[in-house]
Amino acid sequence: MNQKIILHLQKDPIMKKLVRNIQLTELDPSDDLFLDIVETIINQQLSDKAASTIFGRFKKLFKSHRHITHKNALNLSDELIRQAGISYSKISYIKNTARAFINNEISIEKLTPLSDEKVISELTKIKGIGRWTAEMIMMFSLKRPDIFSVSDLGLCTAVSSLYDIDRKDKKKIEEISMAWIPYRSIACRYLWRSLEKKK
Repeated sequence: MNQKIILHLQKDPIMKKLVRNIQLTELDPSDDLFLDIVETIINQQLSDKAASTIFGRFKKLFKSHRHITHKNALNLSDELIRQAGISYSKISYIKNTARAFINNEISIEKLTPLSDEKVISELTKIKGIGRWTAEMIMMFSLKRPDIFSVSDLGLCTAVSSLYDIDRKDKKKIEEISMAWIPYRSIACRYLWRSLEKKK
């Protein structure tokens, strides 16, 4: 981890403890925005374990293809995708996303130069992609360094526990996150890992 980031986050005494006790691994670079969005849609309102299992089943639907693309995803029947454990509403979101790629409405190249809020605006034009999904895509696919998702249950739970505040007090949680600017994406990873260590 970059020493400059660590030193900045350690200005917060509580975050300092997390940084000292948790070892973050480097994230693998992503070169498949479509598949990242599909995985994030599947993750909506599911535990990590359940989402991982279902996403694995989804990928197995493409065993006859060399690559999973928006075009062959759109060609799969809803009934076949449903067999992977994906709800019909999420199937429609996945296919909405596939159409957006086919129509060249979104791509890494189009999103990269945009501001964070503009990226959210562009992604949420697709039915099924809300702000949380867009924030996860910015954090993990676009590698934006300063993303904090106040709508993420895990992050709110971690901040609530560590800072002894009401988990529903989104305004206070966001205020606390301001101390981590401009590295809130890294802070989020420490917060998520803090929850894993309690299991």
